Amino acid sequence: MTTANDLKVFIAGRDSRCDECQEDLGRHAWITLEEDSRAICLACADLDHLVFLPAGDAALTRRARKHSRLSAVVLKWSRARKRYERQGLLVEEDALTQAEAECDADAANRAARRDQAAVRRAELDQDYVTQFAARVRELYPHCPDGRDTMIAEHACRKYSGRIGRSAGAKSFDPKAIRVAVIAHIRHTETRYDDFLLGGYDRHDARARVRDQIDEILRTWTARRLKSARNP
Repeated sequence: MTTANDLKVFIAGRDSRCDECQEDLGRHAWITLEEDSRAICLACADLDHLVFLPAGDAALTRRARKHSRLSAVVLKWSRARKRYERQGLLVEEDALTQAEAECDADAANRAARRDQAAVRRAELDQDYVTQFAARVRELYPHCPDGRDTMIAEHACRKYSGRIGRSAGAKSFDPKAIRVAVIAHIRHTETRYDDFLLGGYDRHDARARVRDQIDEILRTWTARRLKSARNP
């Protein structure tokens, strides 16, 4: 059930552009709508770290939503029914993993879990993810082990609103890679999500964690900067 207080993500029915980053999102983009009706991509809305759980398994959805501090309902316009229909939920990946583990004890849900895992695997182009991760490691050689792959998998899921699907990211442009890395740091290394949940708007929340993000970026790029000074 969708309530008025739910965060909402819409699957656009026509070509879209993000009003914040000006990225062309193409058709069927995943966007949020701000109060002034501006279309905002998932990356700019700071929802691109969430993973998609399709509708259909009520127990899994209920548990994933319970464990996810931040979630958003995904809606798509139905021309036949003239209304938005719920497609599923965006939740934190750890929350989905925990929910799946809880459902694993229920034999009736095992087939559904396999289907969900297949959907999640289909979201990833593994060759692209590998190349994206390698570029992250090249630009940020001091990022912790495994983070390059984690960043790549989040950025490259097949949602039009994610930075990894943009033209810049597909050419492995450093600016696009940096956006993906910053998004990862923001959600995993800072209290950004806590500020959002505490009532801050995303601009104020970003401002509160900006210095911390900059310091982590300096740490992750330290080796590369040193080699540039001492070729």
